[in-house]
Amino acid sequence: MRKEQPPAGDDLSVFAGVRDWIFDLDDTLYPPESGVFTAVIGRIRAYTARVTGATGEEAAALQRNYAARYGTALRGLMEEHGVDPVEFLAEVHDVDRSVLGPHPALSAALTRLPGRKFILTSGTHAHAGETLVRLGIDDCFDGMFDIVDAGYLPKPAEATYAAFLARFSIEPTAAAMFEDTPRNLVVPRTLGMRTVLVVGRTKPRPDASPADFVTADLSDFLSQIADALRS
Repeated sequence: MRKEQPPAGDDLSVFAGVRDWIFDLDDTLYPPESGVFTAVIGRIRAYTARVTGATGEEAAALQRNYAARYGTALRGLMEEHGVDPVEFLAEVHDVDRSVLGPHPALSAALTRLPGRKFILTSGTHAHAGETLVRLGIDDCFDGMFDIVDAGYLPKPAEATYAAFLARFSIEPTAAAMFEDTPRNLVVPRTLGMRTVLVVGRTKPRPDASPADFVTADLSDFLSQIADALRS
């Protein structure tokens, strides 16, 4: 059952025993309203149009289709068009991040959580690193697992979660996962993780979600967890 922004207390006791906190990057650690990931999508569609000869509308449809079928447009372009992933990733992540600024509340909330924190992203180390620096939270994390580490096999592939968990010796029943894409929480929840869907303030919320909780304010929600664990 979906729960939204519960008050600190018994409702958040499910996070007791969590030793590892896992976060997606784009539209999770910063709000989708910033437009940063929208810019990435725009560059993905432009790249798709160039390599396939599709029109703008056709490229947008292909991007959505490949993301739905393969997990990311990159995987679809690799499988169906032989795209070089290194070139693709460098080009689509060349976006303006100046709209993002330091987020002291998020930094403080992350710091208060007991245990390790990780990034699990379908982007790159470089993109994540630059984004975390912009947000002022680059020193809050103990490790990162990107699309290259995953062998270009994106979430929600079970093999990607398995490789990530093995890399950092994470026990899923003692972990929590924060994501903006509902389908990427299905495997973590099946593995026994606590799951949180992070949504934008202006986007429609899903009628149903595989997550244990849904929040539109990650820093406040993390603070509530920290308060509950210390009470």
